[in-house]
Amino acid sequence: MPLVWVTGNAGVGKSEVCALLKSRRKFAVDADWDGFNHWVDRTTGQAVADPPDPVPAGWLDRYGWQTSRTKVEALAAKASDKVVFFCGSAENDAEVRALFDLVVCLVVDDSTLRDRLLTRTSNSFGKHPEELAAALDANGRAEAAYRRLGATIVVDGRRPLSEVADAILAAAYEG
Repeated sequence: MPLVWVTGNAGVGKSEVCALLKSRRKFAVDADWDGFNHWVDRTTGQAVADPPDPVPAGWLDRYGWQTSRTKVEALAAKASDKVVFFCGSAENDAEVRALFDLVVCLVVDDSTLRDRLLTRTSNSFGKHPEELAAALDANGRAEAAYRRLGATIVVDGRRPLSEVADAILAAAYEG
């Protein structure tokens, strides 16, 4: 059974899709909230246990949000008999791509992204001007970057949440 990676830029709706998949009794993990992603000091390689919130100026130049390959490997081994949805993205996506059987990339336009990041209540990432600028900068390149990683399908994250989840489920179970 496939390990499905639901990815995309910050603010495209990955966590909301994950919650909906869980409510539909699917095996879904939110990489940010379920302990698969963490901040790493790019200079030392050390994980950052308690990052500042909001981040100070220059933080994103030295620290990166990364996915633990070891934890994804363990997830894949644990769930070998069922479809698993891994919802999240990180700067080291290319290092973990090979672990997934299917990649679904959620995309939104800059206006939608800006609005979502500035108004969301689930976390504060994107509210700080430096974070917002970084997210908007990455958004313009996100779809092409995920296609280079082998995204099987690209889904418009502006669609109603139930339609986004339906598209992901169709790709996972029909693919």
